[in-house]
Amino acid sequence: MQTLAVREFDTLASRLRDAGVEVIPAEDTPDPAKPDAVFPNNWVSFHGDGTVVLYPMLAANRRLERRKELIAEAVQRGAFRVVRTVDLSHREAQRQYLEGTGSMVLDRSARIAYASLSPRTDCDVLREFARQLDYELVTFEATGPDGRAVYHTNVLMAVGANFAVLCTAAITDAQCGRAVVSKLEATGHRVLEISPGQMRAFAGNLLELAGDRGPVIALSTTAWAAFHPAERRILEQHGAVLSAAIPTIEHIGGGGVRCMLAEIHLPKRQDASMS
Repeated sequence: MQTLAVREFDTLASRLRDAGVEVIPAEDTPDPAKPDAVFPNNWVSFHGDGTVVLYPMLAANRRLERRKELIAEAVQRGAFRVVRTVDLSHREAQRQYLEGTGSMVLDRSARIAYASLSPRTDCDVLREFARQLDYELVTFEATGPDGRAVYHTNVLMAVGANFAVLCTAAITDAQCGRAVVSKLEATGHRVLEISPGQMRAFAGNLLELAGDRGPVIALSTTAWAAFHPAERRILEQHGAVLSAAIPTIEHIGGGGVRCMLAEIHLPKRQDASMS
């Protein structure tokens, strides 16, 4: 299984490079074992003002993924500049968790963090994130077909520059669901509403990236197959769609393409821009 997962990871990275997206892969270490290290977006996020955020993780074995040397390597290789680090991992001692851009879906332009509350997404930690990074919070509760809380917000929604994907039906309060749609529309997003079945097929788990030839919308082949032709055409209006087959990672790891990507919004170093 590990060999298959690595092959799927490498194929995604290669396809992103071919689409003109800069890729900086993070190498895992064999010891200690970190079976979910393929999903770095849960433990770190990178922001345009030079901030790096480290997050509190519910599963103890996932806390081993927080490796500052990986951040230093990515910053060095990408010629990025870090101004400060906001470390929220101390919240683990209070059993309060916020698993990065799995727990939150960020509209970075409007500075809005959408979050479905769950054991992995604590309201108090959300407020600390919002205070530290000057974000508005839009919170709600959502459930899956099994009646349990949706464990990560990026399972049910994604926000691009001018579009959003949302499983409104998963939001338990209908009025709250309509308010989320209204907020997205008010901030200039065309909302593509998906069904719970499409959500289960990772249709909400996609990410808009910057390619050298324009926006790239990255998602899995499972997710792409779940969209109807008319919905596909809508997505294609907003970027070049790049789908990659990751069945092993989806089945064993429970995450999609978006979860595999910790997008870097850090500013470039001044010496890099002059070279």
